[in-house]
Amino acid sequence: MQTYPMAVITEPLKIGFEDQQLMALGPDEVRIRVRYAAICGSDLHLFKGKHPSAPLPSAVGHELSGEIAEVGANVSHLSVGDRVTVEPVITCGACHFCLRGQYHLCREISFHYRKGQGAFAEYFTAPGRHVFPLPQSVSLEAGALIEPLSVALHAVKKAQPRLGQSSAIFGAGAIGLLTMLLLRKMTRGLAISVDVNDFRLQKALEFGATAAMNNAKEEAIEKIFELTDGIGADITVEAVGLAQTLSQALESVRKGGLVTLIGIFENQRPEVPVNLLIQKEITLAGSQGYNWDFQDALAMLSHSTLPLDSLVSHRFSLKNLQKAFDLLRTPGNQAVKVLIEI
Repeated sequence: MQTYPMAVITEPLKIGFEDQQLMALGPDEVRIRVRYAAICGSDLHLFKGKHPSAPLPSAVGHELSGEIAEVGANVSHLSVGDRVTVEPVITCGACHFCLRGQYHLCREISFHYRKGQGAFAEYFTAPGRHVFPLPQSVSLEAGALIEPLSVALHAVKKAQPRLGQSSAIFGAGAIGLLTMLLLRKMTRGLAISVDVNDFRLQKALEFGATAAMNNAKEEAIEKIFELTDGIGADITVEAVGLAQTLSQALESVRKGGLVTLIGIFENQRPEVPVNLLIQKEITLAGSQGYNWDFQDALAMLSHSTLPLDSLVSHRFSLKNLQKAFDLLRTPGNQAVKVLIEI
């Protein structure tokens, strides 16, 4: 039986490879020949052994694109050779939330890498219903970034933005940048990017941020109030996963404003200034993954352009995956999105 190597995080900060067997497809499944897979922020949490939902050892990788290599007997909307991306979620389909279309809240929700299948491999198998053809205008490289775009889109929907509103996004990683980009396009208002990495802040300005500030060198909250005439931002987003930025997102939002949380907190229980929530009547919204957002993200890309390709700062081969992860752990690195060519 044919085998192929798949990346596994064997222990904190160490990438290994395990041989996987090319198993027979189920009737509702498709097999994808992976061409590109991107490293996600949650992959970094996993790499450090600090992901709250995925103990080590673990498969790794879930942002991917590729070409259909084989389709199951019941799959009719996909054909061999189609260029595709994958929504890497696993749900039960039968719980209270799944039956109401809120599958991102499934009581048994999981992801392929938590079940032993990672995207840093030659092949990836998924249910056909979670595999989507790429528009002709979208490259395979950009196709590996539909997953983070969908995460950002879901978070923006939770914020319920309106034309003219202001926003402040804490974190200028890929998710933070995409969230800022979407908020800027949807509101046409002030969009402030906050991070500690000057390279990423410059990328935020290139993506359309109206202001960018270094959280290690500037008084971010004070400057946000200055830019919003002393009112605070209508919408703030926490896309880091730190107690400090959570507090800042709550402090810098206006009275009656909305704070959306995307960042993963590594085994932390950050204190929330509850009195601030009450006094300012802040709405605090969590944002979990995606829910029908892949379809919306692909529809957007079919009719407009987003600079997904320019998010990619580095490319590595699969055999150099350890170097790619090490780069992203280097303080002050000039990296946004690292793409692995399979």
